[in-house]
Amino acid sequence: MDALMAALVAAALAQVGDRTAWLAAILSDRYARPGLVIAMAALALLAASGLAATLGAVIGPKLAPNAQQLMLALALLLQGGGAFFPAKAPERLDRWKIGAIATTALGLFILAFGDGVQFIVLTLAARTPVPALAAIGATVGSLVAIVPAALMGEAAWLKLPLKPLRIAIGIIFLIFGIVLALGALRLV
Repeated sequence: MDALMAALVAAALAQVGDRTAWLAAILSDRYARPGLVIAMAALALLAASGLAATLGAVIGPKLAPNAQQLMLALALLLQGGGAFFPAKAPERLDRWKIGAIATTALGLFILAFGDGVQFIVLTLAARTPVPALAAIGATVGSLVAIVPAALMGEAAWLKLPLKPLRIAIGIIFLIFGIVLALGALRLV
């Protein structure tokens, strides 16, 4: 259960102001079908998180508990550090002529798979006996930000105070990352 909740909270925070939610808002505007965008986002996120959790399940048993904790600390530090840089606008996928379902599912999968959340999922899955819980938690957590973005549309989404939110969330990730790293190195 720890992996489920940790992944849910980490993904929900990490997706605020991130490119995946932004792309969901763009595609929702383009296709005027937010329900479809949300459904395809759920599938794409579950697939990306599932791959990360599978890799974590393979790597996890090979690592000592301190190494697992240090890897999670690194993931949190990287996610926190990345929050201080402005999110670049995602590729709008205007040239993709493969239909609403395929464009949404593939576009969001590609963007999500390269996201820092997947590194967090991998590290959480490496620490738990049930890695699938990390994937499920990250999917649900990501949807916490993506569903409102898809329902609001791009213009309303970008009116939110995303930059200050990203910075505040980045600080939270950095604090937790530092505490975990110090604990893994037995410095606290």
